[in-house]
Amino acid sequence: MLTITLSRPERLNAVDGEVTEEMLDVLHGLMRDEATGVVVLTGEGRGFCSGMDLQGGDPGSGDEGRVQRIYRGIARGGEVTARLREIPQPVIAALHGPVAGMGVAWALACDLRVADPTTRFVLPFTDLGLSAGDCGLSWLLPRLVGPARAAELGYRAQRLDVARADALGLVTEITEEGGDLAGARALAAELLTKSPYGLRRTKELLNASLDAPGLRRQLAMETGVQTLAFFTEDLAEGMTARLRKRPPEFKNR
Repeated sequence: MLTITLSRPERLNAVDGEVTEEMLDVLHGLMRDEATGVVVLTGEGRGFCSGMDLQGGDPGSGDEGRVQRIYRGIARGGEVTARLREIPQPVIAALHGPVAGMGVAWALACDLRVADPTTRFVLPFTDLGLSAGDCGLSWLLPRLVGPARAAELGYRAQRLDVARADALGLVTEITEEGGDLAGARALAAELLTKSPYGLRRTKELLNASLDAPGLRRQLAMETGVQTLAFFTEDLAEGMTARLRKRPPEFKNR
């Protein structure tokens, strides 16, 4: 298990260029990491992430104009969203306090979300003169809550407390206040008892289904993945453990 912590607590973990590049470096490493089975993403201090740092800015290159700097910041933030979906490990977000702007996209890009009662999702875009299509939100939200709810959230710049987020299906578990990280790690520990092949291929297939042109194409992909599972030692272990009524001991073989 690997825990990634956004660490700018004095700015409620607002995302600047340095944070984005550090995230991309870690996620790039995870693409080829066979040892790490599950990832937990959290934020230090009072909030998960307050979004893109619009005040601190990113000086960038002296030869780069303001439009180019802003474009690069948003594009690189969107690259983090994509990488969170693409890495083979399931990612669990541990949420507390503000989850705003770009932070919403990163949280929703995770596979599961554990939140404490202080969690509030903030989508302020249309109140600020921005589009709610930010770092993948216009792709993620309709797939998580449906197109009508996504339109409502985006158009009305809504804030969601943890109860509303849970009702919409955005939250996997709600913990006691301050318990989100422990809850996320406990959930990660549960997932680590599962088949490594099964976890990674399930994430792969779920991601593929979001863009699949039809049921038959998805069926073909599922059949290939499931057939290969029959040639793994872990399948034999899982079947044996079930018959003997004991926990399986998967070895990713």
